[in-house]
Amino acid sequence: MLHSKAPPKSSRAFIAPRAAAAAAADSGNGLNRGGDPDFMTSLARGLHVIRAFSGVDRRLTIADVSRATGLTRAVVRRCLYTLRELGYAATDGRTYSLQPRVLNLGYAYLSTAPIPIAAQPVLEQLSEQLGEATSVAVLDDGAVVYVARAATRRIMAVTLGVGSRLPAYCTALGRALLAAMPPEQAARELSKFECVAHTRFTVTSRQRLEEILAEARAEGFAVNDQELEIGLRAIAVPVRNVVGTTVAAMNVSAQASRVTRRELLENALPLLRAAAERLGSQLAPSR
Repeated sequence: MLHSKAPPKSSRAFIAPRAAAAAAADSGNGLNRGGDPDFMTSLARGLHVIRAFSGVDRRLTIADVSRATGLTRAVVRRCLYTLRELGYAATDGRTYSLQPRVLNLGYAYLSTAPIPIAAQPVLEQLSEQLGEATSVAVLDDGAVVYVARAATRRIMAVTLGVGSRLPAYCTALGRALLAAMPPEQAARELSKFECVAHTRFTVTSRQRLEEILAEARAEGFAVNDQELEIGLRAIAVPVRNVVGTTVAAMNVSAQASRVTRRELLENALPLLRAAAERLGSQLAPSR
C-alpha cells in the first residue's frame, strides 16, 4: 500500500470503444483515399473488421460487424471469410470470433518496440516498491493504449492488460499525454471522443478539461480520482526520451478505499517520477 518500501459497478463501454464511434469520427471509416494509388483499401477494411472485435462482445455476426464498422455486409462477409481462411477468425455458421493467431499482429509490436521492452522491468520494480498496479501507455486516436503493465492485484471491475484502450480525457495516463502537447493539438485529440460520464465524478466539460490539462502541464503530473470507475484513483506522469520528447506516460493505480489522493501525491509521485525518468533515459529519439 503506497509505502516507499514494499510490496460497484463499472461501465464496460469505456473499454476499447467499439469501432462505431471511430468510424463516424473517421469520416467514412477513413478508408476512402481516392487518388492515392498506394493505399490498399482491402487491407484497411480487413484491419477495420478486426478492430470491431475490440469491445466486450466475443462473438459477432456479419450484421454486428457491419454496424460497428460502417462497411456493407457484403464487404464484411468477404473480410471475415478471408480472415477465417487465414486462421485469424473462426465461425460457428452464424457468429464469428477472433483466433489466437491475431495475437501475432500485436506481438510483432511488443517484441520489437523499445517502449514496451524497456518499460516492463521498470514497472515491475515500481509496483514492488509501492505494492500497487503500474502501467505505461501511449496515445492513439484520442485513446490511451496500454503497452506495458505490472499489477499486484486486480483493482478494476474490468480487467486491463496490454493492448487495452481507454479514453484519454478521463484517465490520468491520457491527461499526462495530452498535457504534454500544445493546447491546440490537445484540443483536437479531445474532440475525437464524446466526453461521457462514466461515474458521478467524471469531468465532461471541455472547458474544465482544458483547465485540468493546463494544471497538469504546470505541475508535471495528472490525476484521475474515480472518474473512470468508482473506487479507482490513479496518478500519471509523462515519459520523456533522451532528447526530452514525451513518448509515453506512466501511472500508479490504487483503490480509493485504501489510498487517499494525498498519499498518492506524497508517497507514489516521487517514485513514479524517478521510474519515468529511468525509463526515458533508455529511449532514443525515433528516426
